[in-house]
Amino acid sequence: MTPKQFDVAVVGNVGIDTNVYLYGQEIDFAVEANFSENVDYVGQAGGYTSRGYARLGYRTAFIGSVGDDVNGRFIRDTFTQDSIDTTAVFADPLGTHRSVNIMYRDGRRKNFYDGKGHMTLQPDLDLCRHILSQSRLAHFHLPNWARLLLPIAKTLGIPIACDIQDVVDPDDPYWRDFIDYADVLFFSAVNHPDPTPIIHHYLQRNPAQLIIVGRGAEGAVLGSRDGIRFFPPIDLPQPVIDTNGAGDGLAVGFLASYLLDRYDLVAAVQRGQIVARYTCTQKASSAHLITAAQLNHYSGQNLSEAI
Repeated sequence: MTPKQFDVAVVGNVGIDTNVYLYGQEIDFAVEANFSENVDYVGQAGGYTSRGYARLGYRTAFIGSVGDDVNGRFIRDTFTQDSIDTTAVFADPLGTHRSVNIMYRDGRRKNFYDGKGHMTLQPDLDLCRHILSQSRLAHFHLPNWARLLLPIAKTLGIPIACDIQDVVDPDDPYWRDFIDYADVLFFSAVNHPDPTPIIHHYLQRNPAQLIIVGRGAEGAVLGSRDGIRFFPPIDLPQPVIDTNGAGDGLAVGFLASYLLDRYDLVAAVQRGQIVARYTCTQKASSAHLITAAQLNHYSGQNLSEAI
């Protein structure tokens, strides 16, 4: 069998994020101007995951849109420097995606996302099919156009991972295609202290699915036809500075370990947690994510056993 060109194709959602770090505890709406530290960087889910895989040494392709503008060119140049293939990056006439993330001193954050033209964009399906056919894994994010590539990836027989991020309504129709096509499904339990009912709900629809749930400082959860397993949080020496990209790190660490490097499920979840926790040590940056050597070092230390 001819070796594939890429280890992973990341589909969707890259942009320039602006993190607004508040100096006070809250926004003071009684005054016209609040003083803050504002930092721009390559972010959003596809930015973190593409750069995360590349940083770990995996051959990565990105399928997604940027604008024909300064931000879009900066992203293209950054990906090229990271050796991320941009053959299937296409133009959004409305510009490059943007996010503004309000960062509170107590660790809370509020994200404001501008997806530009993602609801109506049409990627080059033949080109996307070629990139996917040369990939061992397809990691999907949530731009509307990405659902057009789900049946292509399924027909090609490559594993499909989808991250639906913060679940509010488990049956939100926007997510239905992503949930139904996913071999591995990720979501955040930030809105659900007990994600067990949602996991059961999704497994009833697709019993063969693997489900990974991020619970922030509470740890992670693995759901499968064999049951539900809770994992305590992973601790690292460095403090938590910025939680943006943590869920993307969990997905990258798990998928790389389980599907690309063939670790068992428990080890893969724990390695995903390490990647997520390390991501939280980076302030407004996707440029210095964890390396393979660092991941192996931390995973070799005494990790808490899953309960």
